[in-house]
Amino acid sequence: MKFPNPYTLKQISKIIKCQYVGDDEFPVLGLNEIHVVEPGDIVFVDHPKYYDKALQSAATIILINKEVDCPEGKALLLSDDPFRDFNKLTRHFKPFKSSNAAISDTATIGKGTIIQPNCFVGNNVEIGNNCVIHSNVSIYDDTIIGNNVTIHAGTILGASAFYYKRRPEGFDPLISGGRVVIKDNVDIGALCTIDRGVTGDTTIGEGSKLDNQIQIGHDTIIGKKCLIASQVGIAGCCIIENEVTIWGQVGTTSGITIGEKAVIMGQTGVTKSIEGGKTYFGTPIEESRVKLKELALIKQIPKILETLNKK
Repeated sequence: MKFPNPYTLKQISKIIKCQYVGDDEFPVLGLNEIHVVEPGDIVFVDHPKYYDKALQSAATIILINKEVDCPEGKALLLSDDPFRDFNKLTRHFKPFKSSNAAISDTATIGKGTIIQPNCFVGNNVEIGNNCVIHSNVSIYDDTIIGNNVTIHAGTILGASAFYYKRRPEGFDPLISGGRVVIKDNVDIGALCTIDRGVTGDTTIGEGSKLDNQIQIGHDTIIGKKCLIASQVGIAGCCIIENEVTIWGQVGTTSGITIGEKAVIMGQTGVTKSIEGGKTYFGTPIEESRVKLKELALIKQIPKILETLNKK
Protein backbone atom coordinates (compact mmCIF):
# COMPACT_ATOMS: atom_id res chain seq x y z
CA MET A 1 0.00 0.00 0.00
CA LYS A 2 1.45 3.33 -1.04
CA PHE A 3 0.51 6.52 0.79
CA PRO A 4 -1.17 9.30 -1.21
CA ASN A 5 1.83 11.53 -0.43
CA PRO A 6 5.31 10.94 1.01
CA TYR A 7 5.52 11.15 4.80
CA THR A 8 8.48 11.56 7.14
CA LEU A 9 9.59 9.21 9.89
CA LYS A 10 8.66 11.85 12.46
CA GLN A 11 5.14 12.24 11.04
CA ILE A 12 4.54 8.47 11.08
CA SER A 13 5.82 8.20 14.64
CA LYS A 14 3.26 10.78 15.74
CA ILE A 15 0.40 8.80 14.17
CA ILE A 16 1.25 5.69 16.19
CA LYS A 17 2.79 7.54 19.17
CA CYS A 18 6.12 5.75 19.22
CA GLN A 19 9.85 6.47 19.37
CA TYR A 20 12.08 6.06 16.33
CA VAL A 21 15.68 5.61 15.25
CA GLY A 22 16.63 7.63 12.18
CA ASP A 23 16.51 11.11 10.73
CA ASP A 24 13.34 13.13 11.35
CA GLU A 25 12.94 13.64 7.60
CA PHE A 26 13.59 10.02 6.60
CA PRO A 27 11.09 9.36 3.76
CA VAL A 28 8.20 6.92 4.26
CA LEU A 29 6.22 6.05 1.13
CA GLY A 30 3.94 3.19 2.22
CA LEU A 31 3.55 0.01 4.24
CA ASN A 32 3.53 -3.60 3.13
CA GLU A 33 3.88 -7.21 4.19
CA ILE A 34 7.37 -8.61 3.99
CA HIS A 35 6.83 -10.60 0.78
CA VAL A 36 5.89 -7.45 -1.20
CA VAL A 37 7.92 -4.67 0.43
CA GLU A 38 9.85 -2.10 -1.58
CA PRO A 39 12.25 0.70 -0.58
CA GLY A 40 10.29 3.39 1.26
CA ASP A 41 7.91 0.86 2.82
CA ILE A 42 7.25 0.05 6.48
CA VAL A 43 7.31 -3.62 7.45
CA PHE A 44 6.42 -4.87 10.93
CA VAL A 45 8.08 -7.61 12.97
CA ASP A 46 7.25 -8.70 16.51
CA HIS A 47 9.22 -11.92 17.04
CA PRO A 48 13.03 -12.29 17.37
CA LYS A 49 12.90 -15.27 14.98
CA TYR A 50 12.03 -12.89 12.13
CA TYR A 51 14.11 -9.81 13.07
CA ASP A 52 16.90 -10.51 10.57
CA LYS A 53 14.47 -11.26 7.75
CA ALA A 54 12.70 -7.93 8.29
CA LEU A 55 15.91 -5.94 8.77
CA GLN A 56 17.45 -7.40 5.60
CA SER A 57 14.28 -7.04 3.50
CA ALA A 58 13.73 -4.38 0.85
CA ALA A 59 11.74 -2.33 3.39
CA THR A 60 13.60 0.73 4.64
CA ILE A 61 11.49 1.34 7.77
CA ILE A 62 11.10 -1.50 10.29
CA LEU A 63 8.31 -1.33 12.87
CA ILE A 64 9.82 -3.47 15.63
CA ASN A 65 9.33 -4.23 19.33
CA LYS A 66 12.99 -3.99 20.33
CA GLU A 67 15.76 -1.51 19.61
CA VAL A 68 18.39 -3.29 17.51
CA ASP A 69 21.33 -2.26 15.35
CA CYS A 70 19.80 -0.45 12.42
CA PRO A 71 21.21 -1.31 8.99
CA GLU A 72 22.66 1.58 7.01
CA GLY A 73 20.08 3.40 4.95
CA LYS A 74 17.17 2.24 7.11
CA ALA A 75 15.14 3.50 10.07
CA LEU A 76 13.31 1.94 13.01
CA LEU A 77 9.91 2.63 14.54
CA LEU A 78 9.99 1.29 18.12
CA SER A 79 6.67 -0.10 19.35
CA ASP A 80 5.57 -2.28 22.25
CA ASP A 81 3.05 -3.88 19.84
CA PRO A 82 4.00 -3.66 16.14
CA PHE A 83 0.93 -5.67 15.04
CA ARG A 84 -1.40 -3.16 16.73
CA ASP A 85 0.45 -0.17 15.30
CA PHE A 86 0.58 -1.63 11.78
CA ASN A 87 -3.22 -1.85 12.03
CA LYS A 88 -3.35 1.75 13.22
CA LEU A 89 -1.49 2.85 10.11
CA THR A 90 -3.76 0.81 7.84
CA ARG A 91 -6.86 2.35 9.45
CA HIS A 92 -5.32 5.81 9.15
CA PHE A 93 -4.48 5.58 5.46
CA LYS A 94 -7.30 3.20 4.39
CA PRO A 95 -10.22 3.92 6.72
CA PHE A 96 -13.44 2.04 6.16
CA LYS A 97 -16.03 4.22 4.44
CA SER A 98 -19.66 3.22 4.32
CA SER A 99 -21.58 3.41 1.07
CA ASN A 100 -25.24 4.36 1.09
CA ALA A 101 -25.91 3.25 -2.47
CA ALA A 102 -25.91 -0.05 -4.34
CA ILE A 103 -23.37 1.45 -6.72
CA SER A 104 -21.05 3.97 -5.08
CA ASP A 105 -20.80 7.47 -6.53
CA THR A 106 -17.04 7.01 -6.70
CA ALA A 107 -17.23 3.79 -8.76
CA THR A 108 -16.32 3.90 -12.47
CA ILE A 109 -18.28 1.67 -14.87
CA GLY A 110 -17.06 1.18 -18.45
CA LYS A 111 -19.02 1.29 -21.70
CA GLY A 112 -21.22 -1.68 -22.51
CA THR A 113 -20.97 -3.14 -19.01
CA ILE A 114 -24.13 -4.73 -17.59
CA ILE A 115 -24.74 -4.89 -13.84
CA GLN A 116 -27.72 -7.06 -12.91
CA PRO A 117 -30.07 -6.29 -9.95
CA ASN A 118 -29.07 -6.62 -6.30
CA CYS A 119 -25.34 -6.11 -6.86
CA PHE A 120 -23.15 -3.97 -4.62
CA VAL A 121 -20.30 -1.94 -6.10
CA GLY A 122 -18.16 -0.21 -3.46
CA ASN A 123 -16.10 2.94 -3.21
CA ASN A 124 -13.40 3.58 -5.81
CA VAL A 125 -14.20 0.41 -7.75
CA GLU A 126 -13.20 0.43 -11.42
CA ILE A 127 -15.01 -1.86 -13.88
CA GLY A 128 -13.91 -1.91 -17.52
CA ASN A 129 -15.84 -2.19 -20.78
CA ASN A 130 -18.22 -4.93 -21.88
CA CYS A 131 -18.38 -6.75 -18.55
CA VAL A 132 -21.37 -8.71 -17.23
CA ILE A 133 -21.90 -8.70 -13.48
CA HIS A 134 -24.73 -11.06 -12.57
CA SER A 135 -27.14 -10.63 -9.67
CA ASN A 136 -26.12 -10.56 -6.01
CA VAL A 137 -22.43 -9.98 -6.68
CA SER A 138 -20.63 -7.90 -4.03
CA ILE A 139 -17.60 -5.92 -5.15
CA TYR A 140 -15.84 -4.32 -2.19
CA ASP A 141 -13.98 -1.01 -2.16
CA ASP A 142 -10.96 -0.40 -4.42
CA THR A 143 -11.46 -3.50 -6.59
CA ILE A 144 -10.17 -3.18 -10.17
CA ILE A 145 -11.88 -5.17 -12.94
CA GLY A 146 -10.65 -5.15 -16.54
CA ASN A 147 -12.53 -5.45 -19.84
CA ASN A 148 -14.72 -8.34 -21.01
CA VAL A 149 -15.02 -9.88 -17.55
CA THR A 150 -17.97 -12.07 -16.54
CA ILE A 151 -18.82 -12.58 -12.86
CA HIS A 152 -21.65 -14.94 -11.96
CA ALA A 153 -24.24 -14.63 -9.20
CA GLY A 154 -23.29 -14.55 -5.54
CA THR A 155 -19.56 -14.00 -5.98
CA ILE A 156 -17.76 -11.71 -3.51
CA LEU A 157 -14.62 -9.76 -4.39
CA GLY A 158 -12.59 -8.03 -1.70
CA ALA A 159 -13.45 -9.65 1.63
CA SER A 160 -10.87 -9.35 4.40
CA ALA A 161 -7.82 -11.58 4.69
CA PHE A 162 -8.02 -14.54 7.06
CA TYR A 163 -5.05 -13.33 9.12
CA TYR A 164 -5.15 -13.18 12.93
CA LYS A 165 -2.86 -12.77 15.92
CA ARG A 166 -3.70 -14.87 18.96
CA ARG A 167 -4.06 -12.80 22.11
CA PRO A 168 -5.17 -13.81 25.63
CA GLU A 169 -8.58 -12.25 25.02
CA GLY A 170 -9.03 -13.85 21.58
CA PHE A 171 -7.98 -13.37 17.96
CA ASP A 172 -6.96 -9.95 16.69
CA PRO A 173 -7.35 -9.43 12.90
CA LEU A 174 -4.69 -7.88 10.71
CA ILE A 175 -6.67 -5.15 8.96
CA SER A 176 -6.90 -5.55 5.18
CA GLY A 177 -6.12 -2.44 3.15
CA GLY A 178 -5.20 -4.05 -0.18
CA ARG A 179 -7.20 -4.71 -3.33
CA VAL A 180 -8.53 -7.35 -5.69
CA VAL A 181 -7.42 -6.91 -9.31
CA ILE A 182 -9.17 -8.84 -12.10
CA LYS A 183 -7.47 -8.59 -15.49
CA ASP A 184 -9.13 -8.64 -18.94
CA ASN A 185 -11.15 -11.59 -20.29
CA VAL A 186 -11.54 -13.36 -16.95
CA ASP A 187 -14.62 -15.47 -16.16
CA ILE A 188 -15.56 -16.05 -12.51
CA GLY A 189 -18.25 -18.58 -11.62
CA ALA A 190 -21.05 -18.38 -9.07
CA LEU A 191 -20.44 -18.20 -5.31
CA CYS A 192 -16.69 -17.59 -5.52
CA THR A 193 -14.87 -15.61 -2.84
CA ILE A 194 -11.67 -13.69 -3.56
CA ASP A 195 -10.08 -11.94 -0.57
CA ARG A 196 -8.31 -8.61 -0.88
CA GLY A 197 -4.62 -8.25 -0.14
CA VAL A 198 -3.55 -7.19 3.33
CA THR A 199 -1.53 -4.33 1.83
CA GLY A 200 -1.00 -5.45 -1.77
CA ASP A 201 -3.16 -6.97 -4.50
CA THR A 202 -4.86 -10.32 -4.94
CA THR A 203 -4.66 -10.73 -8.72
CA ILE A 204 -6.41 -12.91 -11.31
CA GLY A 205 -4.46 -12.86 -14.56
CA GLU A 206 -5.74 -12.20 -18.07
CA GLY A 207 -7.86 -14.91 -19.64
CA SER A 208 -8.10 -17.12 -16.54
CA LYS A 209 -11.34 -19.03 -15.95
CA LEU A 210 -12.75 -19.89 -12.52
CA ASP A 211 -15.56 -22.37 -11.92
CA ASN A 212 -18.15 -22.08 -9.12
CA GLN A 213 -17.45 -22.09 -5.37
CA ILE A 214 -13.75 -21.26 -5.41
CA GLN A 215 -11.92 -19.55 -2.52
CA ILE A 216 -8.79 -17.49 -3.20
CA GLY A 217 -6.85 -16.11 -0.24
CA HIS A 218 -5.22 -12.73 0.30
CA ASP A 219 -2.27 -11.57 -1.81
CA THR A 220 -2.40 -14.62 -4.06
CA ILE A 221 -1.39 -14.04 -7.68
CA ILE A 222 -2.95 -16.19 -10.39
CA GLY A 223 -1.31 -15.97 -13.81
CA LYS A 224 -2.66 -15.82 -17.33
CA LYS A 225 -4.97 -18.44 -18.87
CA CYS A 226 -5.30 -20.59 -15.77
CA LEU A 227 -8.23 -23.02 -15.46
CA ILE A 228 -9.57 -23.71 -11.96
CA ALA A 229 -12.45 -26.12 -11.30
CA SER A 230 -15.04 -25.91 -8.55
CA GLN A 231 -14.47 -26.18 -4.78
CA VAL A 232 -10.78 -25.33 -5.02
CA GLY A 233 -9.32 -23.52 -2.00
CA ILE A 234 -6.16 -21.48 -2.58
CA ALA A 235 -4.54 -20.06 0.55
CA GLY A 236 -2.98 -16.63 0.93
CA CYS A 237 0.28 -15.43 -0.63
CA CYS A 238 0.43 -18.16 -3.29
CA ILE A 239 1.78 -17.71 -6.80
CA ILE A 240 -0.01 -19.66 -9.53
CA GLU A 241 1.98 -19.21 -12.72
CA ASN A 242 0.56 -19.02 -16.26
CA GLU A 243 -1.60 -21.75 -17.82
CA VAL A 244 -1.94 -23.86 -14.68
CA THR A 245 -4.90 -26.27 -14.51
CA ILE A 246 -6.36 -27.10 -11.09
CA TRP A 247 -9.16 -29.65 -10.91
CA GLY A 248 -11.94 -29.89 -8.33
CA GLN A 249 -11.53 -29.89 -4.54
CA VAL A 250 -7.82 -29.12 -4.56
CA GLY A 251 -6.52 -27.30 -1.49
CA THR A 252 -3.21 -25.49 -1.00
CA THR A 253 -1.10 -24.34 1.90
CA SER A 254 -0.04 -20.68 1.98
CA GLY A 255 3.02 -19.14 0.42
CA ILE A 256 3.68 -21.77 -2.25
CA THR A 257 4.37 -21.47 -5.97
CA ILE A 258 2.75 -23.66 -8.63
CA GLY A 259 4.87 -23.64 -11.77
CA GLU A 260 3.73 -22.76 -15.27
CA LYS A 261 1.52 -25.31 -17.07
CA ALA A 262 1.32 -27.63 -14.07
CA VAL A 263 -1.81 -29.81 -13.87
CA ILE A 264 -3.18 -30.72 -10.44
CA MET A 265 -5.68 -33.57 -10.32
CA GLY A 266 -8.82 -33.46 -8.17
CA GLN A 267 -8.71 -33.68 -4.35
CA THR A 268 -4.97 -33.09 -4.21
CA GLY A 269 -3.43 -31.30 -1.23
CA VAL A 270 -0.71 -28.93 -2.44
CA THR A 271 1.59 -29.01 0.58
CA LYS A 272 4.68 -27.48 -1.06
CA SER A 273 5.83 -25.55 -4.12
CA ILE A 274 5.86 -27.61 -7.32
CA GLU A 275 7.56 -27.37 -10.71
CA GLY A 276 5.66 -26.51 -13.85
CA GLY A 277 4.99 -28.74 -16.82
CA LYS A 278 4.06 -31.83 -14.77
CA THR A 279 0.87 -33.51 -13.54
CA TYR A 280 0.36 -33.99 -9.79
CA PHE A 281 -1.93 -35.95 -7.49
CA GLY A 282 -2.43 -36.92 -3.85
CA THR A 283 -1.81 -35.69 -0.33
CA PRO A 284 1.01 -35.01 0.28
CA ILE A 285 1.36 -34.00 -3.34
CA GLU A 286 3.54 -36.00 -5.76
CA GLU A 287 3.80 -36.41 -9.50
CA SER A 288 0.71 -38.35 -10.53
CA ARG A 289 2.63 -41.21 -12.17
CA VAL A 290 4.55 -41.79 -8.92
CA LYS A 291 1.46 -41.58 -6.73
CA LEU A 292 -0.65 -43.81 -8.96
CA LYS A 293 2.15 -46.39 -9.10
CA GLU A 294 2.29 -46.35 -5.28
CA LEU A 295 -1.47 -46.92 -5.06
CA ALA A 296 -1.26 -49.80 -7.52
CA LEU A 297 1.48 -51.42 -5.43
CA ILE A 298 -0.53 -50.98 -2.23
CA LYS A 299 -3.35 -52.98 -3.81
CA GLN A 300 -0.90 -55.82 -4.30
CA ILE A 301 -0.05 -56.08 -0.58
CA PRO A 302 -2.81 -58.64 0.31
CA LYS A 303 -1.69 -60.89 -2.56
CA ILE A 304 1.96 -60.58 -1.50
CA LEU A 305 1.09 -61.42 2.12
CA GLU A 306 -1.01 -64.39 1.00
CA THR A 307 1.92 -65.73 -1.04
CA LEU A 308 4.31 -65.30 1.89
CA ASN A 309 1.95 -67.07 4.29
CA LYS A 310 1.79 -70.11 1.99
CA LYS A 311 5.54 -70.55 2.08
